[in-house]
Amino acid sequence: MEPRLGPKAAALHLGWPFLLLWVSSLSYSVSSPASPSPSPVSRVRTSYNLGRTFLGLDKCNACIGTSICKKFFKEEIRFDNGLALHLGPPPDDLPSYSANYSDDFKTWRPVEISRLVSKQQNKISDGRICASAAAPKTCSIERVLRKTGRFQKWLQAKRLTPDLVRGLSSPLLRCPSQRLLDRVVRRYAEVADAGSIFMDHFTDRDKLRLLYTLAVNTHPVLLQIFPGAEGWPLPKYLGSCGRFLVSTSTSPLQEFYGAPPDQAADLAYQLLGVLESLRSNDLNYFFYFTHVDAGMFGIFNNGHLFIRDASALGVIDRQEGSQAASGAGDNKDIFSCLVSGCQTELPSCDTIPEKQNLVLVCSQVLPLLLQAKFPSPVQEEIDAELTRCADGTRPDPEVLGAASRLKDILRPLRTCDPRFAYRYPDCKYNDKF
Repeated sequence: MEPRLGPKAAALHLGWPFLLLWVSSLSYSVSSPASPSPSPVSRVRTSYNLGRTFLGLDKCNACIGTSICKKFFKEEIRFDNGLALHLGPPPDDLPSYSANYSDDFKTWRPVEISRLVSKQQNKISDGRICASAAAPKTCSIERVLRKTGRFQKWLQAKRLTPDLVRGLSSPLLRCPSQRLLDRVVRRYAEVADAGSIFMDHFTDRDKLRLLYTLAVNTHPVLLQIFPGAEGWPLPKYLGSCGRFLVSTSTSPLQEFYGAPPDQAADLAYQLLGVLESLRSNDLNYFFYFTHVDAGMFGIFNNGHLFIRDASALGVIDRQEGSQAASGAGDNKDIFSCLVSGCQTELPSCDTIPEKQNLVLVCSQVLPLLLQAKFPSPVQEEIDAELTRCADGTRPDPEVLGAASRLKDILRPLRTCDPRFAYRYPDCKYNDKF
């Protein structure tokens, strides 16, 4: 699709960097009367002030300097449904916002601007930060966080080590290996000269930005260190700023609960394949969900299913071995309490069984996708294997076996046609697809 730009709007963008994020589908009306177009400088300043308020930068400047932040301040991210000259903020309580992305102003594709935490949780975490410093209800978030003992250790560190993240509430960091943390630093896209396992090229603000992201929501980090371009079942990372993330758009799985049988079979088959790749992959990482719901999985326009929300995804390094979070309680601080209660404890990595992802998905997601979709006796066979797969009391091999048999049942129920563009027309010539 291609947005229709008026002459003034098109002239305004002439010569700017060739990246536009245009936020659409927002029901915000502007009542100001038409007036001559302001100068680019004043327009950028208006957007700058809007961006500080909307993204939470009025309280924490740690994300200033990120690529997506710069694009917002240049109005390359537009919170407007008609590209009018007078821009206003969208509703600020939505979990995500639809947008269109282009790097040449000719070819457009949908993206999503998503909250890393809810608006209410932002207020709670801000209050906790200020209270930790015995500050008033409002304070400089960045100034308080910079004075913490954890961040002072980060400032002195040359390498990200397990002791620097111990006590954070994210499942990704429950028992991290050095290999995993090196991957985080080496692939962190919001710094110049990424590629080294050492943090010598990180500025103080870079370190604070990474620490804050790891403490609040590790979803943006997972998209960077396990990119979809390398075969991981995750959407493309396009940038993050403040408490927002921009990534390739997908439709949540629950929108397909009413899909026809062949499409439901295809999505269920893909989802089981995704879980298999999380359990067994070339890098020998075991990914596990702490909880699941249908909103965590999404489908691209070509029918391909991916993990839409990886915030509940933990990682265990089977190759190097993960360092247990022993003494994690002794390392808890304000960074441990930004999105959860300070007393929240995650289970030990040693207690995570291989069947965990399958039990969660087979009990909470697949039944709603596959129920009453197929004729007898196929439906009864599917229901029986789902029941076995969802039974957490069964040994790992039995649950894995049920999932394998379920895939075998679903495979011939899929059809080969253009609706499944991610495997069409290959499926016409190769049974693999």
